[in-house]
Amino acid sequence: MEPWIIIGGITFLLALGVFFAKPRDLPWASRLARPKWLFFEPAIPFIWMVIFACGAWSAVLMWQHEPGSLKTWLLMGLYLLLEVVTVAYIPATLRLRSLGVGTFLGGLGMVLGIVLLLIVWQISNLAALLLVPYVIWSPIGTYTTRRMIDLNPDAV
Repeated sequence: MEPWIIIGGITFLLALGVFFAKPRDLPWASRLARPKWLFFEPAIPFIWMVIFACGAWSAVLMWQHEPGSLKTWLLMGLYLLLEVVTVAYIPATLRLRSLGVGTFLGGLGMVLGIVLLLIVWQISNLAALLLVPYVIWSPIGTYTTRRMIDLNPDAV
């Protein structure tokens, strides 16, 4: 099977992890106050789709660089960890009703994304550039969640 099919399939299946949030958790999130500047909230799922597609393409490029080597498998593990942490944000935040958990996961994802970008940059500039949307967007999401704590102090 082609690497892009496997990597794309894994990315897609993991992204479905956001559906681990239960419907009973959604009313809590909808009642949270949001910053007034968060006018782009309806676009966030589409933004993440692009970011995940770029990340998957980056992983494919890295796999093609040295298919099956230990270094490549370790990189695939880091890509996988980054996606798991990112996807865990919504279900963990909603299930635990904790913007603090969301802020932590967002910050962890931001750090992992930067580390991955710096490692990948040494191997493939194009694969690293495909991680830039994640590295740009992740701090925005983390900051937004942190800001929501100020607006909803009981949701820490």
